[in-house]
Amino acid sequence: MNDKDIWIFGYGSLVWQPGFKFENHEIGILENYKRSFCIWSVHYRGTPEKRGLVLALDKVKGSKCDGLLFKVKAKYSDSVLSYLRKRELISDAYLEDIVNVKLNSGSIVKAYTYVVNRDHEQYAGLLSIEEQASIINSAKGSKGHNTEYLYNVTRCLRDLDIKDLELEKLTAKTLKITG
Repeated sequence: MNDKDIWIFGYGSLVWQPGFKFENHEIGILENYKRSFCIWSVHYRGTPEKRGLVLALDKVKGSKCDGLLFKVKAKYSDSVLSYLRKRELISDAYLEDIVNVKLNSGSIVKAYTYVVNRDHEQYAGLLSIEEQASIINSAKGSKGHNTEYLYNVTRCLRDLDIKDLELEKLTAKTLKITG
């Protein structure tokens, strides 16, 4: 049983749909990782026959990822981590990690997050933005259309005033395809 509060770093679907109880949230920056549609989705936003793409943190030296940190009270931390592991570690495409994140308030906290396993067969880190848009536009999985995932993340980051130019470009290209 955890006897300390924990932080969870959200950069994708956790931003718009955390699914767990938290005390508060704050924007923060994670250095040397980028938000990337670099995992083939064969469950939630695609199928084995028609794969979609989902976000992960990809380790890229010199990059940064702005995201939302959720503070979870110690009494809920075990159940929250259990929930997140069931949700995020559906395959070995993600790895759970504890990273240092700088909060907008200036302090640095250790936070749980989920990063891509580049050695996994679901790693899709070499796709062009055009390929990503085409895949996202046509995929659907058990949690719905892949475009819904992209648009919800983009909207929520905008609402939080988090700038992600690559995500904005991908959203624009995907919207162009759908008309």
